[in-house]
Amino acid sequence: MPVISAPYAFNEGHLFVDLESICGQPLHLKCEGFNFAGSIKLKAANEMVESAERDGLLTPESILVESSSGNLGVALSMIAASKGYQFLCVTDSRCNLSTRLLMEALGSEVHVIADQDSNGGFLGTRIEYVRQLCASDDRYIWLSQYTNAGNWRAHYRTTAPEIAQQFPHLDVVFIGAGTTGTLMGCARWFRQWHRPVRIVAVDSVGSVAFGGEPGRRMIPGLGMSMRPPLLDESIVDEVIRVEEADTIRMCHRMARRGFLFGGSTGTVVSGATEWLARHDARGLSAVAIAPDMGERYLDTVYQTNWLQDLYGDHVLEDGGMDTMTEEVESATRASERRPRS
Repeated sequence: MPVISAPYAFNEGHLFVDLESICGQPLHLKCEGFNFAGSIKLKAANEMVESAERDGLLTPESILVESSSGNLGVALSMIAASKGYQFLCVTDSRCNLSTRLLMEALGSEVHVIADQDSNGGFLGTRIEYVRQLCASDDRYIWLSQYTNAGNWRAHYRTTAPEIAQQFPHLDVVFIGAGTTGTLMGCARWFRQWHRPVRIVAVDSVGSVAFGGEPGRRMIPGLGMSMRPPLLDESIVDEVIRVEEADTIRMCHRMARRGFLFGGSTGTVVSGATEWLARHDARGLSAVAIAPDMGERYLDTVYQTNWLQDLYGDHVLEDGGMDTMTEEVESATRASERRPRS
């Protein structure tokens, strides 16, 4: 049993869920929500803060500031509270209420942006607010998860090796794309591994991270209203875009089997399941990354009124939840009959 004195010192990195009985495809899900920040963002937050400390950027008078849709803000709130820093999170109206309350409970200040940027998102407006803040007072230190190499280095050092240790014959990995820190760190690590691994990025419809037209996105976590500065598309093999309605259905599909995951996980698993269904998945070793758990989404993804107001009364039935369940059960029975390699 580990004994710790700082909350960021514990992070369970070796828990995987076998989703074949739920999705009907050979897919393992790496669960990144079992730490005191509750998400994969603890890794990037810790790396960026420690790097800033090594570079002498932080003093006892410093005020950390970051733009975040939620999870990184919680991770930085926890680290700041533990280390004695002040922290201001600049977020927007899509941030879950429970996430904002959690940051405030940890002693952080939360500023909510209401004005959208030119792409119909909030990111540009959030970043401009942070820039103005830093220009007005040199006590503010912006870690900038969008450009900070520590964002991807954290996953190069931890997330990818953790997957490789558990799955030495990995064939394909599915990674959600937001800032692309997780995506870039894992892609760079696996490009140097002893065997080829297909890197599949999963993005939200309406995100412009990989190009395309901007659109409404209501579930925080994945997607960007600008091209991520960290992104290097040359090390990504394929991009899958997932509709938010499919994200919601997958979240509820997993919840019906006792696994309550967040919206980003629903997006990644939905994209992975669709990809595996289109390919010959027999004998494939496939892993998807779950950034967080579902408790922070109880008033959104798992709240009936919120879903109906935004996506219509039949969001959980459109596409056939019952039909999907039957298809999964049929696929599972077929997979059980397949000879294993």
